[in-house]
Amino acid sequence: MTPEFVTGIFMHAIKTAIMLAGPMLAVGLIVGILVSVFQAATQINEMTLVFVPKMLGVALALLVFFPWMMRVISDFASNLFINLPMYIH
Repeated sequence: MTPEFVTGIFMHAIKTAIMLAGPMLAVGLIVGILVSVFQAATQINEMTLVFVPKMLGVALALLVFFPWMMRVISDFASNLFINLPMYIH
């Protein structure tokens, strides 16, 4: 295995991890911005007000995107295991 090959596998793993985390992070960001706009409009400065809507939004995003996430991670893992003899050689 060459260093370029190992780097390629590592980069593919990082891209997969970012792709899997992206939907939850995006929903958390959007919910956080919406709650911040609501707090600015109503002048409510409660720090815990942001926490519950973000948690609910991320949990909902996880429920919605879970089948896609499982397919992506299963494809990645099966690709690694199927090509394992090629990687060792």
